[in-house]
Amino acid sequence: MVRAYTALTICVAIWGSNFVFGKMLVQDFSPSLLTTLRLFFIVLLLFGLSLHKPLKVKLKPSEWVAVIALGVVGIFMNQWSFYKGLETADPTTAALILATTPIVTGFLASIFLKEKITLPMLGGSVVAITGIYFVVSDGKSLSLETDKGLMWITVTMVSFAIMIIMTRGLSLKFDPLTITLYSNIVGFIVSIPFVFLLDNPLQMSTRFSSWALLIGTAIIVHGIATLMWNNYIRYVNAARAAILSNLEPFIAMVMGLILLSKPITGVELIGSLFIVGGVVLSTYQRRKRLAVSYDEQRE
Repeated sequence: MVRAYTALTICVAIWGSNFVFGKMLVQDFSPSLLTTLRLFFIVLLLFGLSLHKPLKVKLKPSEWVAVIALGVVGIFMNQWSFYKGLETADPTTAALILATTPIVTGFLASIFLKEKITLPMLGGSVVAITGIYFVVSDGKSLSLETDKGLMWITVTMVSFAIMIIMTRGLSLKFDPLTITLYSNIVGFIVSIPFVFLLDNPLQMSTRFSSWALLIGTAIIVHGIATLMWNNYIRYVNAARAAILSNLEPFIAMVMGLILLSKPITGVELIGSLFIVGGVVLSTYQRRKRLAVSYDEQRE
């Protein structure tokens, strides 16, 4: 369990840095093209790994439906909406919105896994939403100007919550490499036509540094880190794994300060405390109950 949580924490730390790297990349590549190129290099990496490990090829029709759904929603939609959002959204604010993933995961789990919604979950949701409002409004106004980029980041957050639940279920049937490779192939194939449908104008950098950053982050952030996540999430509960996303805003803040010279504001710090506090409050009872359940299963 310690190894599993350590690996998942490393994955979240890598994903947290991707907010800043993504903000840098959308200056040089249009969102759909960026998504397709990254998925291409991710698939190449995973295909190379699959040559040394046999995959489960024969899937039932219902299992293929689940893998395709994961590829479309958890891979393509998640990545495209992320880069589309970062065109205008602040990376730290985007990270703070994604920090509410555990709450959304909890509500989705109540629908699909029949888990009970508790009063702490509802109260924590209010606190977290208050924190998001405080950050987005910059703590200055009671009126909220909606940024289209933040709307897409919200889509990213919801699709990530869906990915957590779907991956948790699939990981009980298949090895991580099979899930990761098949879902990324689906995501890559689906993304290709959208390059020509959504990117207007089509933008592609010719600088070596931009391509190096694209390929490097694709392999590490969405290749190796995702493979690690799919490998170790089988040992922990989906809601517990989602709680680790609380680290992402703080990593995004630090990386933004280092790479973009973006100062960490008091509004961001206060908002992050509200958001993380709300998430902890909403998931505390869930964590306690699931811990008891896990201990009973071990016995």
